[in-house]
Amino acid sequence: MELKTIIYQIEDEIATITLNRPHRMNAWTGRMHTEYRWVLAQADADESVRVIVVTGAGKGFCVGADSQALEGHVAKGGYDPGTPDPLAEPGYGTRAEFDASFAYHFGLRKPVIAAMNGPAAGVGLVLACFADIRFAVPGVKFTTAHGKLNFPAEYGLSWLLPRMIGLTRANDLLLTSRVFTSDEALQLDLVNRIVPAETLMEETYRYAQQMKNSVSPASLRETKWQIYTDQHRSVADAVGTSERLLDTMSKQADYREGVQAFLDKRPPEWRGE
Repeated sequence: MELKTIIYQIEDEIATITLNRPHRMNAWTGRMHTEYRWVLAQADADESVRVIVVTGAGKGFCVGADSQALEGHVAKGGYDPGTPDPLAEPGYGTRAEFDASFAYHFGLRKPVIAAMNGPAAGVGLVLACFADIRFAVPGVKFTTAHGKLNFPAEYGLSWLLPRMIGLTRANDLLLTSRVFTSDEALQLDLVNRIVPAETLMEETYRYAQQMKNSVSPASLRETKWQIYTDQHRSVADAVGTSERLLDTMSKQADYREGVQAFLDKRPPEWRGE
């Protein structure tokens, strides 16, 4: 696929997906949605990729739907996603509950880190919330935005936010569509860390390196799937799955390597299985 709104790069087992419409603060379009799903599918399928980082070009992460697209919905008399059919399906097939827009992040085999370099609104905030880890620069503005456009809470944010930050805090953000800052987002536990703009990517990559070097590929994959699958089932089911995985994964070469590396007091050399 020819990429016009996304930059896709791989270096040292880390795939970076950069939303690339800086002149529009990386406002979301049908084209960007299409390209994003395609590159995400490439990164997930690529055995040389261990961690995925999503960020924005210029001074914005993603300020939501492009205003021209919003005007287009009015002209057409209703919502038009502006995407072709079929779309790439990254993360699909892991679990039926994940086979939906943005929820497909939960089915990916690799962790996703959102490096929020600027404002995030609407679908831009949705995108960040479906990442596994979020770093943000200080003092930038976030908003769910939908209420001011006569939209519902978008793309499952009404399911996700209460689980992330609690019902009371989620209601405040969802029912008012108010603007809040990244600093407040840290207090709400919506982001993991506030990082100065000049070191955001450096610290994000350092974190990604530590993650992929210290944790085996199979452990990252299975733990991620456990976290999101367990949102849909009982604790007994969660325990049962963990016991089955313990039996399976303890027979793999990376288990033996992890034990030997611990005994040798050296970094492990993961093979990936």
